[in-house]
Amino acid sequence: MFKVVMLIKRKAGMSKAEFEAYYENNHRLIGEKYLRGYAHKYTRRYLHNLDDGSGVNQNDPEYDVLLEAWYPDEDTFRAFLESISTPEITDEIETDEEKFMDRTNMRMYFIKESVSDI
Repeated sequence: MFKVVMLIKRKAGMSKAEFEAYYENNHRLIGEKYLRGYAHKYTRRYLHNLDDGSGVNQNDPEYDVLLEAWYPDEDTFRAFLESISTPEITDEIETDEEKFMDRTNMRMYFIKESVSDI
């Protein structure tokens, strides 16, 4: 398994609720369209601060969503990147991202997991 995560911040002036709704109702569909056949799992984990017990929430998290995509292996992930590198697909993705994401602060990492048996 080869797992990739992206940390994404919403566009300035957009509420968390608007961001999440847009992602789930619009951008998610673009992701599914292009990930199909490459990734076998695609999740969005929306980040919210916990109440510290005093009834006061901390400041907003630095990022609003943790995107996770699981691929069978790194070669499949690289093939996916190649498949979306055409100008038409790149334009479709970037144009939609501009509607709700702060693209300047997006981060992508591959994950090396260590699991404890507790």
